Amino acid sequence: MIKKKIRGTEDYPRLYIFKSNKHLYAQLIDDYNKHIIATSSTISPEITNNQTLFRTCKTAQLIGKNIAIKSKAKGIQKVVFDRGNNLYHGQIKALADAVREEGIYL
Repeated sequence: MIKKKIRGTEDYPRLYIFKSNKHLYAQLIDDYNKHIIATSSTISPEITNNQTLFRTCKTAQLIGKNIAIKSKAKGIQKVVFDRGNNLYHGQIKALADAVREEGIYL
């Protein structure tokens, strides 16, 4: 089975989600110019506040809210959602819902 490749442009960047064993990462990527516009993760200083946080649904909501605020500051209102090989369930769903609540269209 061949999977369709998801691409982001300047107008509609790609919101890519990566889950490691301990952490969760979200990046806004412009594939046309090969440029990362914004990033947020469980290890970024805006999220951790001098605490060690691992990936949970609560931290996924914080990351989603943070990446949405950064994208609105750059003037981006719509993104293409790329969840990688992850199921749309749990932490991925919590992050996507938090982005939608901030006014970004997926």
